[in-house]
Amino acid sequence: MTVILYGIKNCDTVKKARKWLEQAGVDYHFKDHRADGLDPAQLDHWLSVLGHEALVNKRGTTWRALSDEQKATLGPDTAAALLLANPAMIKRPLLNIDGELHLGFKPELYASLFNQ
Repeated sequence: MTVILYGIKNCDTVKKARKWLEQAGVDYHFKDHRADGLDPAQLDHWLSVLGHEALVNKRGTTWRALSDEQKATLGPDTAAALLLANPAMIKRPLLNIDGELHLGFKPELYASLFNQ
């Protein structure tokens, strides 16, 4: 099983997810959007599977700092460029288990995914 956790290392929710995975003994690889960068093709895949409404974090400071025009024009055709320019706007954590994508962290969800 290949498990990759995507996020930003200083995000509290990502920290909780990493701690859960470690305590459950799950072998995973962590990729930091900021430190490791984003692969545009991978981002396009995430957008096609999850959709821009799910993938864009509208609760964070990065979203609030955008202009009203940027917020108003967010859509399927503009999301990739916006997220590449602002990787902190990707909802996190994003968990990839053998190609299956899961957004966010809830202990009960992770327990069900890993039969804990």
